[in-house]
Amino acid sequence: MSYEFGFLNNIEEFDTALQNEDAFLVYFNSSSCNVGEAIAPKIMNLIKEKFPKMKFYFVDRELSPEVAAQYSVFVEPTILTFFAGKETLRKSRHFSMEEVENAIERPYSIIFE
Repeated sequence: MSYEFGFLNNIEEFDTALQNEDAFLVYFNSSSCNVGEAIAPKIMNLIKEKFPKMKFYFVDRELSPEVAAQYSVFVEPTILTFFAGKETLRKSRHFSMEEVENAIERPYSIIFE
């Protein structure tokens, strides 16, 4: 299976992902956030290596403020994970890769194993 990532640019695209994807992670950031720019590849690699059936989406808070507001994301970076249309994880600013991995493992195994 090939690894996929994409961008969610508006509420309609986000809603489509919620309806059609079994599991996905959304990474909220902007080009002005250096910390977020540094962490993004690490999160993407974690998903690609450990959770290959999850999709990875970016939301640029500067370009899509309505999406950020709809999901109450006001700081960067913020990650949200969704399994079966339900938010299961929300982490902002300070988080470790281990924290994220541990939080995803159980719902991922329930959905895909």
